[in-house]
Formats: sequence, C-alpha cells, structure tokens
Amino acid sequence: MPDVIILGNGPAGISAALYTTRAGLKTTVIGRDGGALLKAHKIENYYGFSQPVSGEQLIHDGLEQAARLGAEMITDEVVGISYEGDYVVEGKQGTQRAPALILATGSSRSTPRLQGLQKLEGHGVSYCAVCDAFFYRKKAVAVLGSGEYALHEAMELLPVVGSVTLLTDGKELTVEIPKEITVDKRALASLEGDPVLSAVQFKDGSRLEISGLFVALGVAGSTDLARKLGAETNGNSIVVDSTMQSSIPGLYAAGDCTGGMMQVAKAVYEGAQAATSVIKLVRAAKKA
Repeated sequence: MPDVIILGNGPAGISAALYTTRAGLKTTVIGRDGGALLKAHKIENYYGFSQPVSGEQLIHDGLEQAARLGAEMITDEVVGISYEGDYVVEGKQGTQRAPALILATGSSRSTPRLQGLQKLEGHGVSYCAVCDAFFYRKKAVAVLGSGEYALHEAMELLPVVGSVTLLTDGKELTVEIPKEITVDKRALASLEGDPVLSAVQFKDGSRLEISGLFVALGVAGSTDLARKLGAETNGNSIVVDSTMQSSIPGLYAAGDCTGGMMQVAKAVYEGAQAATSVIKLVRAAKKA
C-alpha cells in the first residue's frame, strides 16, 4: 500500500510526487490526462525555459521525471472516493488506498448552463450522491451527465431512492447503463421549484417531476471528490490552510482546485507545499 495517493498528473500533482518520492514515501499518482495544460501551445512565463515550451512537452517531461524517481504512475479515471481508516480511491481500472491523499486534478471548467440551477443548489440540486442520497429516500431523482462519473453517481443512488433517471441533455452516452436506470436524452431548458426543486423542463416543452438532481458532468474533478468526503468547499474551490490541508486531516489539495491564479507556477508551489505536509504527517504516523 502506498504512503500517499496523488490524484492528477499535471504540474501540481507531479510537483508533489517529486517531493514525496525523494523523501522516501511510496507514492502512487493517478491521472487521466494532462488537463487544461495540454491545450497550451506556448508557455513563456514559467521560470527556467529560455525558449517557449508547450504544455504537452511540460507534462511529458514531468511524468518522466516522477517515474524516474520512483513514483508509481497509473492512468485511470477516478469515479469515487471514501474514507475507511485509509483513503480509498475507486477508479475504472481498480481501487487504491493510502493514509494520505492529495487532490490535484484541476478545476472543473464545465458547468451546466441551466436556468434555475444556481438558485436551487442545496435545495434539490446536489453534486454528491454519497453525501445526499439519504435525503431522497424513496423519491424520484435524476442525474445530469452521460459518462462514467454520472453512472457511478446513479449507482450510488439506486439502493436508496425510489427511481433514477439519467439526463444526458442531448449528449450521447459513453457508457452502458443498466436497465434499472431510465435514460432521457432530451435537451434540458430549466429547473422548476420554489423554494425546492420540483421538476426539470425540457426544450420540447415537456417536464419531469423529480425531488433531486445530481450534477455529474464529464469526469469527477478535485472539488467533486472533496465534497464526497465532506471537506469544506467554496464554490468550485477546495478550502485549504497554509499547509494545503483541507478541513479533513490527511486530505490535501493543490493547483487550480484551490482557486486563485490558474498558473503553472502556483500549481508547482502548492504541490510542493502539500507534499511537504504529507511527508511530515506520514513520518509522524510511522514513529507513533
């Protein structure tokens, strides 16, 4: 079992891995891709490069550096996270666990443009099935999404709620959906309800009465995963202290997911700070 799992193989995650591996901690890095940095054609404002470097090259070099130092690199999509004495990370390819966890998968940049969504957040609109399923026992709910993350959230809800409808908002499914879950591919127009959610309205004028809507677009970002553990968040950012620890002991965050400047320099610094904190935590636990 590793000493620390780092979710994200961008600048924040790899920076953290460089520090933890050099400190002798068994380190596992789980990443799906390089995230937003892959789209950066030319980076000129990062220290140490006399000529512009592409985001793709920066990611490639970072991955090779971490692997050379001994970090275990796993390519996988994380769909769930929990705490069972250790942090348990559930991916499409398998499950990993460790006493410390660093979230560094960046900040989700895809939010649904749906009328009424913001007003009903916390009043029928949720971003965490495992957190809020209890409040919808035997009630009809829906999950907004079309991929593995949405399926995972729907499966979390099934044993508790009355029914689950997967709303793809006009997008095609990228996963196979079990027959217990109803799939509706119609485009959405708005959410109804005052003061709590009562229905979704489709662009064709029809509506579906539901008590809860769980948003699970794309892949689970760091903030989504933090919410599942009950960590404090502020909008789309994870709240951390000066050591990069969240409101939950042993859970750290670094990079875009903590808010502020979305820059490589910030991500690298925060990854290093989170790693330094984890090193102290793990060493203290081993001495105890």
